[in-house]
Amino acid sequence: MERKDFLRQGGPCFYFDTELFAPTTDSFALGWFAAPKRGERVCDLGSGTGLLGTLLLAREESLFIENVELSAPAAALARKTFAENGWADRAAFHEGDLRDVSVLPKAGSVDYVISNPPYFPAGSGESAKGEARQIAREETSCTLDDVCAAAQRVLRYGGRFTLVHRAERLADVLCAMRSHGIEPKRLRFLAKSPDAAPSLLFVEGKRGGKSGLVIE
Repeated sequence: MERKDFLRQGGPCFYFDTELFAPTTDSFALGWFAAPKRGERVCDLGSGTGLLGTLLLAREESLFIENVELSAPAAALARKTFAENGWADRAAFHEGDLRDVSVLPKAGSVDYVISNPPYFPAGSGESAKGEARQIAREETSCTLDDVCAAAQRVLRYGGRFTLVHRAERLADVLCAMRSHGIEPKRLRFLAKSPDAAPSLLFVEGKRGGKSGLVIE
């Protein structure tokens, strides 16, 4: 079912569909962790209904958001969100598979990449109900390596890439980023309570960056 909500009372709106993949804490926390600079061109890989772009534009309207999304219904809701918020001229949409280079923005044209990719390897557990939720949750349509490869392609040299992932896949995330020329530079963990082990990680890397990781 299609629904509309607001980031804050009287603030920007966003649309989503409960049959696709409803907004989660992960996306809101990633939007807070991400730090694109004023006027930068941002690419959201697997942009879904456009929530991350909405969070970033709500904070800094000078950004331009390149949305890359496989699901046509999700991309349609993103278009609706950006248009209703008056940001139609601050966004572009690329519908298709991020593994297809013809779908992606021009190579080296992006300053900042952001992504909330699927967390679980295909077949590693019980599948989510519905194709849309399965694609969002499991690496059936793209892997972590595929996302990092796409980020490397669209980023300019010196550009940055930020993503959220499960804490137990820290080694996979850091190795995948480095194997694609993106050096991890900033890392933060999220726990559900002060005495709980971290459940999520947020990491920002720099294309062509030197080694040196800050744990926040």
